Amino acid sequence: MQVKKHIPNFITLLNLLCGSIAAIFAVQGNLIMAALFVGLGIFFDFFDGLAARALNVKSEVGLQLDSLADMITSGLVPGIVMFQLLRKALPGETIISSGEWEISQSSSWWEWNFPLLALVGLFIAAASGYRLAKFNVDDRQTDSFIGLPTPANALLILSLPLILVFQPHPVAVNLILNEWFLIGLTIISCFMLNAEIPLFALKFSNWSFNNNKLRYLFLAYCLVLIVIFQFIAIPIIIVSYVLLSLIFRQKPTY
Repeated sequence: MQVKKHIPNFITLLNLLCGSIAAIFAVQGNLIMAALFVGLGIFFDFFDGLAARALNVKSEVGLQLDSLADMITSGLVPGIVMFQLLRKALPGETIISSGEWEISQSSSWWEWNFPLLALVGLFIAAASGYRLAKFNVDDRQTDSFIGLPTPANALLILSLPLILVFQPHPVAVNLILNEWFLIGLTIISCFMLNAEIPLFALKFSNWSFNNNKLRYLFLAYCLVLIVIFQFIAIPIIIVSYVLLSLIFRQKPTY
């Protein structure tokens, strides 16, 4: 019984570990590896709750740990990725190019190597933290969500560098590397994370098709889009998720 109790928390810690690795890659500017580990972390995030329900070992510690892991994987990393995208999109010269810990004689400790406006990207991390804190004390979000879940938002942001590298269509590249598009997306992202909009959750309490019809159909829809559009499908899927939730208007459980 003691071992079974810790299985979901162990899976959550794998999510946290993946997020920590992703953060290192994101800081280094390797956004593809960051996206890979965020995706792996979200995979573990999906299965820790599934394991807790299957083993009937839900706990308050598990709830708090899950949000802490999500803060890193689906909150901090997307913020750093948006910062890096803005850093690339915004005009301005690098002040310090050295990656050394020591401060050289020709530079000062207060200098930086990025446009200050790029820090706007970190608003995503702040908005994610606020959303996760609200989630932990909101008893309305047991079977559905209010506002965009942080993993969905993380997938949206992390899809941008994947599109740039693997599907570099000129229209997509010009859009993604437009600083005003990135700033606008950051504002929309922060708003959607904390908006009072009910969204259905991809949580399976059982595998019955009748009880999970919308979830199964949506997953099939996602699979078809990914096969056809690859990484460009991810933003389409996130927008579709919000629109479907608005259409069906699933109210949160009280």
